[in-house]
Amino acid sequence: MTSTPQNNRVVLAYSGGLDTSVIAKWLEVERGLEVVTFTADLGQGEELEPARRKAQAMGIPDKHIFIEDLREEFVRDFVFPMFRANAVYEGLYLLGTSIARPLISKRLVEIAEATGADAVAHGATGKGNDQVRFELACYALNPDIKVIAPWREWDLTSRTRLLEFAEAHQIPVAKDKRGEAPFSVDANLLHTSSEGKVLEDPAEMAPDYVYQRTDDPVGGPDQPEYIEITFEKGDAVAINGTAKSPATILTELNEYGRKHGIGRLDFV
Repeated sequence: MTSTPQNNRVVLAYSGGLDTSVIAKWLEVERGLEVVTFTADLGQGEELEPARRKAQAMGIPDKHIFIEDLREEFVRDFVFPMFRANAVYEGLYLLGTSIARPLISKRLVEIAEATGADAVAHGATGKGNDQVRFELACYALNPDIKVIAPWREWDLTSRTRLLEFAEAHQIPVAKDKRGEAPFSVDANLLHTSSEGKVLEDPAEMAPDYVYQRTDDPVGGPDQPEYIEITFEKGDAVAINGTAKSPATILTELNEYGRKHGIGRLDFV
C-alpha cells in the first residue's frame, strides 16, 4: 500500500550510503516530496559528516539535515534494559541491529513533528523483520504518521536498476559499489553482523576480513587480563573502580574484546 503525505514533507532515516541516497532522490523525483534527512551515530564506527555533505549535494537545506549522536541513549535506554531482560530473538539470536530500530523510529517521529512532516521513510529492504520493527515503532508513537517503504513500492528491484537511477540523477557511486558486495554488514556500538555471499557456505571458514572488531584469538595475548565491572540495579556503571557513562563502558569493553578475540558468534 502506498502512503501519500498531505503536506509533501518526509523524514528519511539516512545513512549517506548508496541505497538511502537513491531513496532521498526517489522521494523527491517520483513522489514529489521535500526530504528531511536523519542520520544517527549509534557507534557504527563510521564518520557521519560525509552524510551531511551528500545531503547538501542533493539540495537538502541545512535546517533539514539532522545528524545526532545517540550512543548514550542507545546503550542506557535500549541495550542495558535488553541485557537485564536477557532478551533474545526467536529464542536464539542476540538482538543487535534490531534493538536500535525503535530508537531511530523514535527520532524520526520526533523530527517529523518538529519539522511539520507527516510522513517518515526508511531503507529497510524487507530482508528479516526490519520493516516491521521500524514501522510498528513509528505507529506506536504516532498512529497518524505515514510510513513510506520504497523497497515495497518502487521498481528499482535490482542492483543494476539502482545504479542506473543513481547515475541518471548524478548521485555519486563509489567504485566498490559497482559490483556485488562480498557480504552485507550491519553495525552499532553493541555489535556488527555480517551475512550473505562468501558466508553462505557453512562448510567454508569465514575470511579474516569479515571480522572487523576482534583480533584473531590465535594471535591474542598469552596472559589473561582481569577486569572488574561494577553494577547498580543491573546495569554496568564502572570498570576497575572508575565510573563511566553507559556508552563509554560498552566502548571500553569492546576494546577488551577486540584485543583478546572475544565475542565471535557463528550461526548457521
